Amino acid sequence: MTGNVFRTSLRSHQAGALRASDAGVQVSLAGWVHRSRNLGGLVFLDLRDRAGIVQVSFDPKTTSTDVIGKAASLGQETVVRIEGVVALRPAEMRNSEIETGDVEVHATSVTVLGPAETPAIPVARGKGEKLANEDLRLRYRHLDLRRPELQNNILLRHRLQQSTRRYLDEHGYLEIETPILTKPTPEGARDYLVPSRVHEGEFYALPQSPQLYKQLLMVSGFDRYFQIARCFRDEDLRADRQPEFTQIDIEASFVTPEDIMELTEGMLGVLFADAGISIPAKFRRMSYAECMERYGCDRPDLRYGLEIVDVTDAFRNADFGITRSAIDAGGRVRGIKIPGGAGMSRKQVDEIEQIAKSAGAFGLLRLKKANGALEGPVAKFIDESGAAALALDEGDLMLMVASKDQISSTALDRVRQDVAKRLNLVPEGSVEMVWVTDFPLFGEDTETGGLAAVHHPFTAPHPDDVSKLDTEPRNVRALAYDVVMNGTELGGGSIRIHDTAMQKRVLGMLGISDEDAKMRFGFLLDALSAGAPPHGGIALGFDRLAMLLSGAPSLRDVIAFPKTTAARALFEGAPTPVNEQDLHALHLELRKQ
Repeated sequence: MTGNVFRTSLRSHQAGALRASDAGVQVSLAGWVHRSRNLGGLVFLDLRDRAGIVQVSFDPKTTSTDVIGKAASLGQETVVRIEGVVALRPAEMRNSEIETGDVEVHATSVTVLGPAETPAIPVARGKGEKLANEDLRLRYRHLDLRRPELQNNILLRHRLQQSTRRYLDEHGYLEIETPILTKPTPEGARDYLVPSRVHEGEFYALPQSPQLYKQLLMVSGFDRYFQIARCFRDEDLRADRQPEFTQIDIEASFVTPEDIMELTEGMLGVLFADAGISIPAKFRRMSYAECMERYGCDRPDLRYGLEIVDVTDAFRNADFGITRSAIDAGGRVRGIKIPGGAGMSRKQVDEIEQIAKSAGAFGLLRLKKANGALEGPVAKFIDESGAAALALDEGDLMLMVASKDQISSTALDRVRQDVAKRLNLVPEGSVEMVWVTDFPLFGEDTETGGLAAVHHPFTAPHPDDVSKLDTEPRNVRALAYDVVMNGTELGGGSIRIHDTAMQKRVLGMLGISDEDAKMRFGFLLDALSAGAPPHGGIALGFDRLAMLLSGAPSLRDVIAFPKTTAARALFEGAPTPVNEQDLHALHLELRKQ
């Protein structure tokens, strides 16, 4: 497409797009009055539109008194149309802080298109200026969205969506929409239920993901599918979680994990480039077991070191009750060596210990090497061979947890992150990508003590571990993979079970009876029995990706109309009570508590 695509009957150019090359051009502009200044008859307006801000001048030498009077009376955020000529500013009057700073518009007329009351919150404040509190900004979202920061975030989000579509289309993927009103099939969080008016006592559910539908599409022969999908989860509220969210959903047939990872690496390379960020063409690979051993979590931040090490051997012969009890109970002593950490104050280490305790650890064991010797409360329990096993250099600090791995991993993960921030060990602007693979197929159901699906119950077991399903189910690996950036999970996927017998077997191991499986997943089981190709895919959190690539501090800054952390929509006032007549039509009545 050529020419000025923004030209309309009311404007010839975007205000924020004018440059020195436009000098002498007659223009019609339309936008919002950002601010105005009356300098004794000479009036200046800053006119704002989506492209930015341009200065407009009303000079008595070239503009009528009536036009100047009208310009002087305009309130902030009034929508106006300006006609005039683009002129170069005098060199000493140019503004290098805005892209239109070399020019101004000498106005000949002004027309009010949309009068405005005094805005309820300040709009488009300058850098460093304090904003209204977030609840107030969400209440007046139409004003908050006029801020350049938010508009730039939404524009980047748009570009990311379009690049996603282009990339996947070029790789043969079909964009296919799946239902929003669907069958309740809980996947780990609660469904949002929608009562049916025409089928009394029956309910739809809003989809937590298109998982089952995309598998059905593979069975149907559409061997490459994608969707920028809206998903809904009625889960317990957490900071920066949204009850409705968007994901890039992908599924393909006749693939292995390598195929999906290669596709994802290429797509993310394109999306990161949209944000001006370069990432490697191939990402590192690390197994779940290695991640947990070295970093204590399955989404490691690889921008800095501070790896967890096993120092059990240093305490093997130590007559120290805490470590002896942990080792005898099948636990280990694991820790993080902090180079130069011996200089940290007691207060700092106490603060770090509180973080470990909040993660379930009884506390931290501390050792440092200073003046050639080990120092700290446990130093007297360490013999010469133990000191050699610790391998501390002068000035090092070792922080340790003696416990079962489940506790020490979580605690040392938190310690690692805190120390990295405290000591400024995270390189600014660096990006480290990693694939985490070979997740366990099963975890523990905390309520029943039985097996629970780590990802979802449609994930295929690793072929090498199928023989362990009956004897060592907790040691069965899944054909599952997560992509992680700087300690944040961008998305995850797996190869799916495509054999009906195996799917029934896995559901049974999760405590789902044949009858319950038929009721909840019968349509999937029927489809698999009709001849299903091997297939798999991935889902990437699009809101989170947009947040990270824009540098926004919150998911709410990359979503046009987000919910609060209490799952409320302050702008439109949702959720809201419903009158009894509407409830009656849905065959519902409220039970008073």
